[in-house]
Amino acid sequence: MALKSLSLKLSVLVTKHGKRFVAYTPALDIATSGKSEMDVKVKFQELVSLFFEEVAIEGTINDVLTELGWKKEQRKWIPPRVISSKSVDFRIPIFV
Repeated sequence: MALKSLSLKLSVLVTKHGKRFVAYTPALDIATSGKSEMDVKVKFQELVSLFFEEVAIEGTINDVLTELGWKKEQRKWIPPRVISSKSVDFRIPIFV
């Protein structure tokens, strides 16, 4: 089986939760954590590779990416774009 390469650019949100760093991408709805920012970036790269390896093996890449909002244009998959990333204040009633 010939290996193919996929080159893509994903928006990745890295946050800190206590002593752990968390990397998340809404384009694939996956996340991982690590002990440092560098550690979480390495783990995230591995996770993205595993994600695509699994959907390729299962033969579900078209279905999975379509469900996640990706578009196929000229034989190339385009992930959904993050339009805005900012903190938004909410006021939510709490019923006690």
